[in-house]
Amino acid sequence: MFKKILIANRGEIACRVAATARRLGIQTVAVYSEADANAQHVNACDEAVLIGGPAPRDSYLQWERILAAAKATGAQAVHPGYGFLSENEAFAQACADAGVVFIGPPPGAIQAMGLKAESKRLMEAAGVPLVPGYHGADQDPALLKREADRIGYPVLIKASAGGGGKGMRAVFGADEFDAALASCKREAINSFGDDAVLIERYVQKPRHIEIQVFGDSRGDCVYLFERDCSVQRRHQKVLEEAPAPGMTPERRAQMGEAAVAAAKAVGYVGAGTVEFIAEQDGRFYFMEMNTRLQVEHPVTEAITGQDLVEWQLRVAAGEPLPLKQHELTMHGHAIEARICAENPDGGFLPATGSLDVARWPAHVAFQRGDVRIDAGVREGDAISPYYDSMIAKLIVWGEDRAQALARLDAALRDTHIVGLQTNVAFLRRCAATASFAGADLDTGLIEREKAALFDQPGLPLRISAAAVVAHKLAVEGATQGSDPWSARDGFRLFGAATRRFDLEMGGTHHEVLLDRHHRGGMTLTVAGEALPFAVQSSDTETHELFLGDDRIRVTTYAQGERVAVFAANGSAVLTEVDLIAHAGDGPAEGGRLTAPMPGKLIAFLAKPGDSVTQGQPLAVMEAMKMEHTISSPRDGKVAELLFAVGDQVTDGAELLKLEA
Repeated sequence: MFKKILIANRGEIACRVAATARRLGIQTVAVYSEADANAQHVNACDEAVLIGGPAPRDSYLQWERILAAAKATGAQAVHPGYGFLSENEAFAQACADAGVVFIGPPPGAIQAMGLKAESKRLMEAAGVPLVPGYHGADQDPALLKREADRIGYPVLIKASAGGGGKGMRAVFGADEFDAALASCKREAINSFGDDAVLIERYVQKPRHIEIQVFGDSRGDCVYLFERDCSVQRRHQKVLEEAPAPGMTPERRAQMGEAAVAAAKAVGYVGAGTVEFIAEQDGRFYFMEMNTRLQVEHPVTEAITGQDLVEWQLRVAAGEPLPLKQHELTMHGHAIEARICAENPDGGFLPATGSLDVARWPAHVAFQRGDVRIDAGVREGDAISPYYDSMIAKLIVWGEDRAQALARLDAALRDTHIVGLQTNVAFLRRCAATASFAGADLDTGLIEREKAALFDQPGLPLRISAAAVVAHKLAVEGATQGSDPWSARDGFRLFGAATRRFDLEMGGTHHEVLLDRHHRGGMTLTVAGEALPFAVQSSDTETHELFLGDDRIRVTTYAQGERVAVFAANGSAVLTEVDLIAHAGDGPAEGGRLTAPMPGKLIAFLAKPGDSVTQGQPLAVMEAMKMEHTISSPRDGKVAELLFAVGDQVTDGAELLKLEA
């Protein structure tokens, strides 16, 4: 076994690898960018080496610096995690040439499976089922269009060197093809340095089912069953589970054996995932192979009781696979939810900011348990625009799927993140939809259930307002003296003491009145409705509200005037407005076309003098590895472009001027 390894990644996967290595008595070396100097993965390792600036191309993609750090620290092996260099055959080869073990497959296997078109040809030769399509080297747009016409719409354009949903477009008619191809190629060249694409038939109502495979250097290969990853947004996974609902033992064996055949066809060693598109009737087709550990590997660990990172380390050290195929078993059901900094109601635009509050449900770390949190961040850390938007992974396990679903809902309910937008509430709604709860799964689930998923009301105003009032009273009670003269209870000999709170919620101002009666008791008036009110506060954050006939437990977190409220049936963020402090504030300037998030401007789709219509695409930005199109908010004429293509822009920056 290795004495010391270098982890060539960041975030939760780096923390995950460090934890397993520590358990095995292996020392670890972290690499970090200037943006990650105080990151959790740096603290999780025994040593750390700075390798460059914040952008991945200046740090985590600089494999020469990473390899130099491995040599300088005496690391015998490099674990690439996932993303970044994990599927880079040049890096794997450079490690081999330098006498450093790459904890992953051989360079030849990465190369063979890295190009989708080439991998399709290999799989066809190995007898693995394929989706009808075009995987040729000729990339003439006219030829690609003819091939799409031949296959029949809808088709899927996919970057040949792609992954993670990048460089992928669904095309439903011939009139959409040219624009989709141009966009796909542009995103592919930016993400992978290669704009080659392939065309495939777009399977209707498909399920995304993947098989975890593992090979060793002695020629043995096994599959550790399947994961269903059908719930996706923008071709990226949202919820993953194992085993796949409705999977029969016979189909599982067929898919597992096909996956092993795919791995053996390229001499695979280490952890890998063979991804299939499955029809509702059970027919399945090879889609691609990810030559690395997957983000969703914890659900496989949960049902098998195996530590896949430990398997990686042992296999890379030359040991045989820990178990044979007939020795592998699974028990129970596991679901993983990817908690991301993003705005689901805003087209899943990534969000940046500080994790002012990051409170997790009771959980275990890096082990099998009912609830597990894999996170590479801590409370107070910042989510920057340089890296992926994922904050953490929440994994739950149950004896069956029903129990796992119940635990997922409870764990999401108890996940409190404040400081930036997240998808936690969206995940909870998604898991509760009729489709997901009933295991009616396919990659179109989110679109099919959009009425139940988007633009949903949060916590009701009356509960949110009562929680803010409870928080204010608790803070005042905690700071007052012990003598009766410093009590802030509005005591009156006769009559009631009325106190006014000015709150903003969802952009709307609300006046809330709290009446204290001289005989005891309180009344809270919200939106014209007066309700009996009482509160019991354990501290300034935890409160039990008695509002009318309701009894509600809430948690509050305050940052300045903003108060975040969490309850069993939702959450809300309110602003307690100090009217005197804000006297004289003017209205914000409106009507400008601005960047919805920090990122890189990669294209303008109109020039000064052009007349444009509402909804017309005007600019394309890239942030957190994804393209985002900014459309015109109204009819008008482009007066001026305020940035150049290639510029980095900040959140809210005005991109261009639009005249009426």
